[in-house]
Amino acid sequence: MKQDYKKTTYACFIGYIVQAIVNSFVPLLFVTFQKTYQIPLTKITLLITINFVIQLLIDLLSAGFIDKIGYRASVIIAHICAAAGLVLLTVLPEFFADPFVGILMSVVIYAVGGGLLEVLVSPIIEACPTDNKEAAMSLLHSFYCWGCTGVVLFSTVFFALFGTEHWKILTLLWVIIPVCNMILFTKVPIYSLHEEGEKGMTMGELFREKVFWFLMIMMVCSGASEQAVSQWASTFAEQGLGITKTIGDLVGPMAFSILMGTSRLIYGKYRDRFDLDQFMKLSTLLCIGSYLLIAFVPVPADRHSWDLFRVCFPIICAWELEPQFFSRFCCWRDLC
Repeated sequence: MKQDYKKTTYACFIGYIVQAIVNSFVPLLFVTFQKTYQIPLTKITLLITINFVIQLLIDLLSAGFIDKIGYRASVIIAHICAAAGLVLLTVLPEFFADPFVGILMSVVIYAVGGGLLEVLVSPIIEACPTDNKEAAMSLLHSFYCWGCTGVVLFSTVFFALFGTEHWKILTLLWVIIPVCNMILFTKVPIYSLHEEGEKGMTMGELFREKVFWFLMIMMVCSGASEQAVSQWASTFAEQGLGITKTIGDLVGPMAFSILMGTSRLIYGKYRDRFDLDQFMKLSTLLCIGSYLLIAFVPVPADRHSWDLFRVCFPIICAWELEPQFFSRFCCWRDLC
């Protein structure tokens, strides 16, 4: 039985890797999309916006149907959407006069999967009768970062060996992970957080809590802080700084993911040693300074060492925020 719970835990870890694929793979192709399909940067920006708006809407609406159809059915649907969106990304652009329409439709489909995974994976692993739930949750949330790291590293190696013109083949290779994990979720045990006969908080009760709205705003801001770097670091390095795609991906989104994952592991293990409020305030100030550096410091394209600093410094500063805001959000009931 204990081994069965471990399989559920492993499936949850892989679920966050699937979400990492959904969120971090396509940004590596922004420049490729521009060159291949002549898509302007304004439309490329819309891909990011639509992706996360859809995920936020799914996060909000999912509470109304997850309990009705069950966690297993919901998480299987999430993986189907993630896999289908990636597959369609290789097909739909060729079916429309404007390839952007096909790309956007694919993004919408896999964003549904990403949004469902966001709200499903944590409660599934929380319900498992593990010996150390806090350690399991901390490790779980670090897997998103390690997933992003793996996506960037593997994609960079693939593009270096075979060229970006074969991006569709790589996309289909990434589809293997959500398909396999979907099969795994059909077999592992899934348990509910609520005792038999117990009901969770209703949406009306949740929305009446003032602390909930305050913490939700904190999460939105910390998420924007994260995505501003993780989604644009590759394109920024390649086009704005004149760095090669290989170097730009390694020092941009991959370095960001490594440091964010490291921060989650450190915070999970040594959280009792930190003054969380002071730590978040310091991290916020560092983020503000780093984004001002990105926006306003002029750099000649041939000064590569300073170019790399401009990419890496914001990453180092931004890495601390999100896990701390998440931990504060998780304990919001204790703050009421």
